[in-house]
Amino acid sequence: MDEMKVFTGNAHPALAKAVVDYLGIPMGNSQVFQFSNENTFVKILDNVRNRDTFVIQPFSTPVNQSILEMLIMIDALKRASAGRITAVVPYYAYGRTDKKDQPRVPITARLLADLLTTAGANRLLTVDLHAAQIQGFFNIPVDELSAMSLLTTYIKKMNLSPLVVVATDIGISKRARDFAARLDAPLAIIEKRRLGNEDKTETLNIIGDVKGRIALTVDDEIDTAGSLTNSVQTLLNNGATEVYACCTHPVLSGPAIKRIQGSAVKEVIVTDTIPVLGEKHIDKITVLSVASLLGEAIHRIHTGLSVGAMFQQE
Repeated sequence: MDEMKVFTGNAHPALAKAVVDYLGIPMGNSQVFQFSNENTFVKILDNVRNRDTFVIQPFSTPVNQSILEMLIMIDALKRASAGRITAVVPYYAYGRTDKKDQPRVPITARLLADLLTTAGANRLLTVDLHAAQIQGFFNIPVDELSAMSLLTTYIKKMNLSPLVVVATDIGISKRARDFAARLDAPLAIIEKRRLGNEDKTETLNIIGDVKGRIALTVDDEIDTAGSLTNSVQTLLNNGATEVYACCTHPVLSGPAIKRIQGSAVKEVIVTDTIPVLGEKHIDKITVLSVASLLGEAIHRIHTGLSVGAMFQQE
């Protein structure tokens, strides 16, 4: 481990600290801050020449500042002659903008991939991308980890029975099917459509039977919680006895916390790919740490072991 250095920006230092604790190494020393004119300054304080370096930075709020910090840190490491630079992005923002689904709109997820590569990243380590095809936007190796084992292990201990796993839309149905298989539960799918470019959706139908069962909704992220609260009410209206929810990325923007508090959802199980702090830390939200998952992946990348084997062993 002597030749490895792990650095963090300002987006989620607590997660980065937990990762280096797992690895048993000190945090890399750096300065990352904004001047009064909002220009970002980065200085790497450790010798990184020919070292294997990792920068941990989820693209969480303030999203654009977090992205720019990562890009500047990568550039600083490249100019300091780092041997290999791995961008560790637990939450990859702009993942929904992965295709040109309207006239004259960008594919921002691809733009971010180009920016990371141009800055000097040699590989990407991330968790549960919104769409698997985002991996193809990169011309560098991409390791996408899954928080599924972490979430399902916790849910199994809850002994929810009889349980039905519910995909919150058709796009997440494959991931939800895998959840259902791990929990030995049937699958239902909520059919919905997004209304324009606003964070509003309309539930059209439930595919599958939820009557008399405890429902567990599955999604990759919860943003404004509008879809979640609509799904909860729809499931209860269709005979579900209770509703729990889980996701990897707790974006929880805008009215999300107020909506969750005011809804009938019993518990929302999330991970710490994004920090859940302050007013977001409410009793209904349970946060599981991905530090050991990221730490093990970083160890395997550094030592040349298989990252995929982490999931084959489950």
